[in-house]
Amino acid sequence: MKQPKIAIIGGSGLYEMEGLKVLEERSVETPYGDPSDDFVIGELEGVTVAFLARHAKGHRLLPSELNFRANI
Repeated sequence: MKQPKIAIIGGSGLYEMEGLKVLEERSVETPYGDPSDDFVIGELEGVTVAFLARHAKGHRLLPSELNFRANI
């Protein structure tokens, strides 16, 4: 699998990103703890991208619950 060239941290409006062909979901460990959710890795117009739902799938996290350092 190619390394993503672009990473997107987005909100619920991007869960179903038009034109994104999902290839896999990947969990990531960081020194700061767990990110909000698994990263969705896919292709968008031939470019490999990684997408992270900032508030987790289903908008499960409040802004005060986000682990911003792990997300970055």
